[in-house]
Amino acid sequence: MYLSRLQLNPDNRQVWRQHLRNPYKIHQMIMRGFPDGVKREAAKVLYRLEMRDDLPVLMVQSTLEPDWAEINPAYLMTPDPSDPWPNPAIRPLNLPLQAGQILSFRLCANPTIKKGRWDEATGKTLNSNRVPLVQENEQRDWLNNRAEAGGFTILNVAISQSQAQKIWKQPKAKPITLYTVQFDGHLQVKDPDKLVQAVECGIGPAKAFGCGLLSLARAG
Repeated sequence: MYLSRLQLNPDNRQVWRQHLRNPYKIHQMIMRGFPDGVKREAAKVLYRLEMRDDLPVLMVQSTLEPDWAEINPAYLMTPDPSDPWPNPAIRPLNLPLQAGQILSFRLCANPTIKKGRWDEATGKTLNSNRVPLVQENEQRDWLNNRAEAGGFTILNVAISQSQAQKIWKQPKAKPITLYTVQFDGHLQVKDPDKLVQAVECGIGPAKAFGCGLLSLARAG
């Protein structure tokens, strides 16, 4: 896997007006880093947009090494001379995990459940819709269920940045509403292989729109 960091230019109006207000535009920009025809799912591209001291930062993870040469340079911050990493920066992502290990984590997710719609005319349940979970206890249960499947246990978690985002795939099309939250806390590794797979594949739906990237770090 590869992890990229792209520091976006907060002084560029195009960045603010289009990309930061519409996750679909960010998705399009990120996919320029991969060869034409490569689907997000094939390269397991995941990303998360963060604000760090009012500086928008994109963290992008993939199984295919990206090439960010196609990104408009005006969209990127001039590298800080004191920062040892360039902008954009790419590094291999290795996860030497061990059972029982305690790590800090961050996850921006779209906690939802599927609910079918009963059709009186046919007497059948139609395609299910995703319903957002807006209560913290529901969100914690959702995360704990994903943790069980992903080979880890949640030790503690703080939930923040609950928001409903609008996504426009076409300028005049009806927007999609995406509900997201951020989870920060500590986890304990139960099954290293399952956790590596969870990191690689992402957690939950809406992965094309900035959800699902599980970032791990040493617990400090």
